[in-house]
Amino acid sequence: MTHASNTGHRHHTDGGRLRLSTEGLPDWLDPVVRAARTVEPLQLSRFLPPENGAGRQSAVLILFGEGERGPELLLMERAGSLRSHAGQPSFPGGALDPEDGDPKGEGPLRAALREAEEETGLDPAGVQLFGVLPKLYIPVSGFVVTPVLGWWREPSPVGVVDPNETARVFTVPVADLTDPANRATTVHPSGHRGPAFLVESALVWGFTAGVIERLLHYAGWERPWDRDKQVPLDWRA
Repeated sequence: MTHASNTGHRHHTDGGRLRLSTEGLPDWLDPVVRAARTVEPLQLSRFLPPENGAGRQSAVLILFGEGERGPELLLMERAGSLRSHAGQPSFPGGALDPEDGDPKGEGPLRAALREAEEETGLDPAGVQLFGVLPKLYIPVSGFVVTPVLGWWREPSPVGVVDPNETARVFTVPVADLTDPANRATTVHPSGHRGPAFLVESALVWGFTAGVIERLLHYAGWERPWDRDKQVPLDWRA
């Protein structure tokens, strides 16, 4: 996590270089900034990138905006026809392309913005990147994921760009994510249990829900909820 040394710059700086900046962020994002600077990889997930360097480098954009009901997150629902993670809500994101650059440098930042633009029509010029979380691993797909944190400084219209890839694009108020009535624990047929959110007529689970749950926790936004409330996932999940 090198973002502390990169503060004080807009991400669209000279020479086309991307930099992280906490300058001018709304005060309510301060706990997220602090969490990004201090959280350890194992505090986010027990699934960490293989030490041998295996795995496909990818990135997701965790984009915070301000809507009619206060702070919100941008999510999308993957098309039901996809081979993997069909119909599953997720952050915008995907694998790094060679033109994104160094996976250990600006590559994940570029990939997160590029994928978000390709999937949701988001205008990257209105996004201020302010932090990154430790790289995580998704064993089922072999992806090494860098979660990139952004502030939607200048909101732009978003929506489905390619129906073959995306079913819908939506925002979720943070207040709904922290509402105990919307929290649950998923139970996979394999026995694996994980956090879930029932918001915007969607069940957010898996990797995305895990990252959201940890962010809410370490930002101090989490409220007590009924951890015995379970949602079964069928065999296709």
